[in-house]
Formats: sequence, structure tokens, C-alpha cells
Amino acid sequence: MRALTAVGILFVWILAVSIGGQTREGVAGEILRDLNTVQTKILGLAKAMPAAAWDWRPGKGVRSTGEVFMHVAADNYFMPAMMGMNAPAETKITKEYSTAETFEKRQMTREQIIAELEKSFDFLKTSLTNTPDAKLDTPPEPGRKNTTRGLWIATTTHLHEHLGQLIAYARSNNVTPPWSK
Repeated sequence: MRALTAVGILFVWILAVSIGGQTREGVAGEILRDLNTVQTKILGLAKAMPAAAWDWRPGKGVRSTGEVFMHVAADNYFMPAMMGMNAPAETKITKEYSTAETFEKRQMTREQIIAELEKSFDFLKTSLTNTPDAKLDTPPEPGRKNTTRGLWIATTTHLHEHLGQLIAYARSNNVTPPWSK
């Protein structure tokens, strides 16, 4: 009976670790697990926000809800591109920030933006999964002061910044984040 229980616990642990089909050890694994969590929350907010709230902005000159979601998707492609990974060709995003800005300005429906968010998070997590541990300690290109690890940490920090922003946007529009219910 104990052996059966141990096998069951091991199975559940393996399943939990491999959510999304991607696993890693060390700092990259910790970042990947955090990306899975932030993805769930950002997509949960995107789906919970009614269409009317997507045009809402807290003030003049500040991104609307929909614009924040597009910014997140753009940077999910842009940050790995800065580390030398090729973003999907259809995004036209390179390591030049202006390409991410152009992507953000695309006119898309709510459903298209949600689909783009999902694709961008898949790309982001695959990019991290494919980053060798040996590359984490080095700059992504000569002359850069930050390491690849530092850029991955900045990527996650950036996502949390916008998650907080989107929580405030949701609350301002009387939407309770799905995980808070």
C-alpha cells in the first residue's frame, strides 16, 4: 500500500512539474514556474474583463486595458529576441524595440489579443526552456552589461509589473481577479 501511495505521489509531482510540457531545473526552472503562474493570471484577467473594459484607461496618455495586453504580448516576443532568439516571423519583432512598438499598435479584436497572448507566452516559455544553463551567466551579445539570466529575471519582473497594473484596471472596472473569488 505504501509503495502504491508513493507511486501516486510521484506521479502527481511529475505532472505538476511538467505543466505546459516544459521543465527545467535551477533558476531557469524557477523562472519557468513563475511564468506559468503569471500567464494563468494575465490570461484569466483578459478573459474576465468585459469587452467594454478593454478601451478603459485610467487617464489621458495612459495605456488602455487592451493596449496593456498587447504590450505584454509584444514584450513576450521582444525579450527573447533581445537574447538572440528569433520571434515568429509574422510578428516582425526583432531585437530593435521599435519593432515591438509597431506590433503593439496592431488593431486586433479582444479574442485575437487573447489568442496572441497565449501564443506569446508559449513562445516565451519555449525560449526559456531552450536557453542552455551555460548561457545564463553570459551577456546575450558582446558589450551588454546584463547577463542572459538577468534579462530573464527582468522579463518576469516586467510581467509582474503589468499583472499589478491589470489587477488595478480590473478592480477599477468592478472585475474581481478570477483567482481571488
